[in-house]
Amino acid sequence: MTTKASTTKKRSRAKATAKTEVNGKKSSALQIQNLPLGKIKPDPRQPRKTFNKNALQQLSESIENHGVIQPITVRQLNGHYIIVMGERRYRASKLAGKKTIPCIVRTYENNDVLEVQIIENLQRQDVEPTEEAEAIAYLSEKYTPTEIAKRLGRTDNFVRQRLKLAGLIEGFKHFVRNGEMTISLGVGVALFAPEEQQMMLETIGEDFNAHQINRMIKDQTYDLEKASFDVADKKLVPKAGSCIECPFNAANQGNLFGEGKMVCTKSACFETKKSKSFLNLIEKSKKENILLIPEIRQYWADDENNQLIISQLENNGLKVYLLDEVEIIEEPTKPTIEAIKIEYQHYDYSEDELKAELEEAIQNFKEELESFNTAKDNGFVNGIVFHPDTYEHKIVFVKIIEKLKDKSSEYSAPLANRKMADCTPEEQIVKINEREIRKKQIENNKQFEEVVQMIRETEYINSKKTLSTDEMVAFSISLFENNVDYMSQQKYFSKFLGDTSKMTKVEMVENFKKKFKKEIFHKLIRYELTKQVHFGESNHVNNLTNISFYNAMQGYYKSKIDGIEKEYAEKRNKREARLKERITVLEKKIKELND
Repeated sequence: MTTKASTTKKRSRAKATAKTEVNGKKSSALQIQNLPLGKIKPDPRQPRKTFNKNALQQLSESIENHGVIQPITVRQLNGHYIIVMGERRYRASKLAGKKTIPCIVRTYENNDVLEVQIIENLQRQDVEPTEEAEAIAYLSEKYTPTEIAKRLGRTDNFVRQRLKLAGLIEGFKHFVRNGEMTISLGVGVALFAPEEQQMMLETIGEDFNAHQINRMIKDQTYDLEKASFDVADKKLVPKAGSCIECPFNAANQGNLFGEGKMVCTKSACFETKKSKSFLNLIEKSKKENILLIPEIRQYWADDENNQLIISQLENNGLKVYLLDEVEIIEEPTKPTIEAIKIEYQHYDYSEDELKAELEEAIQNFKEELESFNTAKDNGFVNGIVFHPDTYEHKIVFVKIIEKLKDKSSEYSAPLANRKMADCTPEEQIVKINEREIRKKQIENNKQFEEVVQMIRETEYINSKKTLSTDEMVAFSISLFENNVDYMSQQKYFSKFLGDTSKMTKVEMVENFKKKFKKEIFHKLIRYELTKQVHFGESNHVNNLTNISFYNAMQGYYKSKIDGIEKEYAEKRNKREARLKERITVLEKKIKELND
């Protein structure tokens, strides 16, 4: 209920004056007027388009009880008042059934109005990210990112990320607005040209899939720190220039991949530079008579991509040697205690053990350095080894392994070591089948790794659901396979997987699932509890694992444990009594000497 006193206060507020600030400059005192809501209109060019319904309802209830505390700002246009700042208060007042609203009437140029609206909106905390991005993009036509950051009280990196987000196509902006796509993922997609974004959008279909999008971004971006070419070279591809200053280098677009991380987001340019660097490597090899060795073994020589590399080397007049056909000596790296600690970080090594490892590593280093320094004396020549996919390369010493001249002797060599052309048709069939088996293994490994990586990126670990039978089966088999030794398998779990002599791995899992009982799960957990305890310096009073195990066993074997504790307590008491007697004698001698 509105009282007479509150009405008087509102009227006095309406007559008050206020000072406003626009573009950092204070204006003269302006009169606050109560204007009819019917004469006020929202600005159709207002950059803010979304309003939270619940928050708007809460504000309307506050206005109904207390009125509008802060007046809105409007400008006159064609007999009406157009809102410059305060559309949310205007909407909430209408919801509250108000007839008037306190206003400050100002005069603006059209461009100034939009800028004021944008800055006012961006200084709020609840701005929808894509609207925020579009607004900052508008300001960027007039101001630098640093100037915008100062005006908004934000960091340069925040502004640069929002500028990049503004480049998202509408289809992806929809996912950001409804909360399915994170801002960082949206920025990642916005790195690509609109036509590439459209292809990505069409690839994922109607259902949003963050993992799939992450994979596409990974496939189309390149770590410049691992590039096979000098990223600072302006002459490699003159039209592209240096990667250091390139706008497609993510490091120049804000910290999109981490502080200062250089990532190329223009695949065509990167591939061009990579190819050009490879051609330069071939020219260097020919000019300086350096053996150029691809990291390809004979087993994979018939792979399509490897065949292209081999053909390219041969077409440039180079004799092709594979890894199986050469000996390679690399310049060794001197080991350090820091490197040793990293290498053995998962081992419980003492400082003395780490020093011993370092001494052994240094001894090996000295031997390798001796081989490196005397390589040319032992028939090695200058060489370069390169990766056939990335063209990353390193300078080495190379010696060609001499082969027997008798061609027939090659047929007596193991089949895996012979080239396809040197095999009989029957042997070629064997090699083809073996190669296909190997490719399937590699594909299965990659598929499994991708699935596991996808699951690790989800909230699976934080799930509050009770473990399913499949999960308990998976955990049980994992414990059994990785933690139970052979003798214990026979002693405790001889029937664990049934008769496995004629089963595949998949059938073994399915067989165990059919016969699975929680008793087996509990049995494995109990077995693991007995094996995970620590001995030596760790015991039941100074180690978390041991203490918790010791407490848990009290519920099963309290009387037996009490008996063992009693036996040790008696030994300890006798020992302490003898020590006490000895100390008493020594204290007596000390007293006699002092007297």
